[in-house]
Amino acid sequence: MNPNKNWTATQPVRRVSTSAARLHRIVAWLAIVVGASTLASRAEPRLEVLEFSSRALKNNPLGDPVVRRIAVFVPEQATNGVPLPIVYYLPGFGGSSEGAIKDPARWFKTTEELARVGTPVVLVVVDGKTRWGGSQYLNSSAQGNYADCICDEVVPLVERHYRMAPGATNRIIAGHSSGGYGALRLGMLRPRLFGGVVALSPDSYFEISHRYLVTEPGVTNLSPAELKALVQAPPGTPLPKDGDLKYALALSAAYAPRGRWHPGEFDWLCDAQGQVREAVWQRWLDNDPLILVQRHRHAFRDAQAIYVEGPTEDALKANEGARQIYEVLRTRPARCTFYEPFGKHSDHVPERLERGITWVLGRL
Repeated sequence: MNPNKNWTATQPVRRVSTSAARLHRIVAWLAIVVGASTLASRAEPRLEVLEFSSRALKNNPLGDPVVRRIAVFVPEQATNGVPLPIVYYLPGFGGSSEGAIKDPARWFKTTEELARVGTPVVLVVVDGKTRWGGSQYLNSSAQGNYADCICDEVVPLVERHYRMAPGATNRIIAGHSSGGYGALRLGMLRPRLFGGVVALSPDSYFEISHRYLVTEPGVTNLSPAELKALVQAPPGTPLPKDGDLKYALALSAAYAPRGRWHPGEFDWLCDAQGQVREAVWQRWLDNDPLILVQRHRHAFRDAQAIYVEGPTEDALKANEGARQIYEVLRTRPARCTFYEPFGKHSDHVPERLERGITWVLGRL
């Protein structure tokens, strides 16, 4: 028997059988590949860090870092350049993007929760920290130009990398405490840039929230010589341990700078005898968001959406300031709401942020 004959005779049958099996294997293999490709295209929520050298902060009088990092939390819906709303979040006093980079869990949770309820956003945490603790996100000759840094550098940098959904309220400035203050102020200063504002426990109504500082011993007992020594101390010098004093130093640098010819210097709240300097205190009030909305009918544009809130047991009375701001704005065309959750100043900030973003985007 010719062994090749049997092979030849059965070869067509085996080829058909083999081809069919091979086809099944190929189809199965393609299904696996396509499935893997689909999974790969469905990117998980991720943290991306953008680093830049700020022109606005160059030669800042405090010698603070010019190179800054931005934490960007990107939901899976941003895959393949899908345009989404972008939220620029300003941390509270002493906070920065570095905290979000080192411990991103809460930010991932916020990003995922917003996506889950149908409001996916790109969440950007910025850095406005200074030697004194915080910049209040303002331009000042005593600290540097932080408003310009955020508006003219951070926003364009982020939006070169991530597409923003069209529409006025799809670029939101948000923050908590000092960051809530910054959100209100930048929303006023750049109303065409930020269509939405979310201010959680914002520093405001200074007469009840900040006036206490002019009676605190650490503030009233600081002599002119001690103040001068603090201001002229080289970068890296340890700050005073007194929390009220550190806070007053940072706020003074933001609200009462002495001007361009005195870089790094600011007017102090109290005189050599420890008495309040009313003219300096008035400069603080001139930066109070409540006073600003009362004085200026067009503090916000009609097209902006403004969300202000503060918890019922806020020790800094930020809920009172937020409510008063709402009472002014509710009589104007700008879309504004006020919410007063139960809790204290820093309770449940992620959930409060989610609520504010959702309201601004019109999903409630």
